[in-house]
Amino acid sequence: MEIDIPEYNINTGLRLCWSDCYSIKISTNDNEVIISANREGLLSLANHLLNLAQKDVPCGTHIHLDEYNSLEDGSLDLIVEKI
Repeated sequence: MEIDIPEYNINTGLRLCWSDCYSIKISTNDNEVIISANREGLLSLANHLLNLAQKDVPCGTHIHLDEYNSLEDGSLDLIVEKI
């Protein structure tokens, strides 16, 4: 299996690739963060992390996911930032 990572472009920023029928939920239990995802959701997250890890992506760039644009209802926000 190959994961297609869109090349970073300073003018267009990150281009996130989502697998069809993905499902991702973020929750907490005491001091733990729980990321629950189906196969497609895990592949999508892997793509996003590899996308963010590209050499040309500047520090401070982040991906912000929430229940209104990409996560399941009732999910907590997830922010992943390159440092």
